Amino acid sequence: MAAATIYDVSKRAGVSIATVSRVLNSPDLVGPETRARVLNAIDELNFVPKFEAQTRARRDIGRIGVLTPFFTSDSFVDRLRGVVAALAGQPYEPVIYDVASAAQRDGHLANLPLTRRVDGVIVIGLPFDDITARRLQKFRLPTVQIVSASQKFNQSISSVVHDDTAGGRIAAEYLLERGYRRFGFVGDTNIPEFVGVSEDQKLGTFRRTLALAGFNLPDAYVRLAPFGMENARQEGQILLDLPEPPDVIFAGSDTQAIGVISAARERGLAVPGDLAVMGFDDIEISDFIGLTTIRQQLKESGRLAAELLLAHITEEEAPARQIELQFTLMRRMTA
Repeated sequence: MAAATIYDVSKRAGVSIATVSRVLNSPDLVGPETRARVLNAIDELNFVPKFEAQTRARRDIGRIGVLTPFFTSDSFVDRLRGVVAALAGQPYEPVIYDVASAAQRDGHLANLPLTRRVDGVIVIGLPFDDITARRLQKFRLPTVQIVSASQKFNQSISSVVHDDTAGGRIAAEYLLERGYRRFGFVGDTNIPEFVGVSEDQKLGTFRRTLALAGFNLPDAYVRLAPFGMENARQEGQILLDLPEPPDVIFAGSDTQAIGVISAARERGLAVPGDLAVMGFDDIEISDFIGLTTIRQQLKESGRLAAELLLAHITEEEAPARQIELQFTLMRRMTA
């Protein structure tokens, strides 16, 4: 039986050849329903694009794709440092695919296994469905996820897993042990739906752990805003304006913790003498400023993901692995 052609895909999906080409080359420019019809036709016909067929014969391209939202965030930069460190001396360079919407996420994950512009892909913080996982495996595109345990992730794909909810528990237990009694929280409010979580995952366990110890975290003491240092500074000011301001604020990231510290210093408050502040992530600058925080092992997650991916590139039949990273409390000066 002759191999399926782009004309066969066009006919099966009921679209033009140009539309099939756009799905293969610029998927985010095609509506989700049309894109799904084309991809279903490709799957049903076992269509292999010419470029991908050539790549199979040629093997290595020399590029590793890294898909991520929030690619300008400090936490991503630290993860990327880990990826780059693992690729040092290897014949691969990282190529970053910024994801700002569900359409971009789905488009890249459908496009890359078909066009084979990379030798493998690391997907950071972006869940995908079983159909996508099967397509990645069918076209033998080695893939590794860096994912939170609270996100949906496919067990058939190798993963580096971290549990953000544990961060809230660790923070609450530490701050209670230190004797703090009025708590505040500054976190994210604009988490996009396509990353697969509905809210800052640390807040829930932070609140519940405090409640188990007999302490409330009233809504007035929880400030959520779009991610960023300046927004966190403004939210910190609001908490400090309360009739009884908190004596400690736990921030959902180190970047936001730095914003809160800035708010305190603008008021002439000593940290931690007048206000204690705790962060989350342990980005590179945190050690330099003495920020008490929870280390997420960002560089380690990037390094492990890249090493797993290199193993899958070398040995295509290697079984999927899940590696769980634990958080570490970093006791420093601010809390």
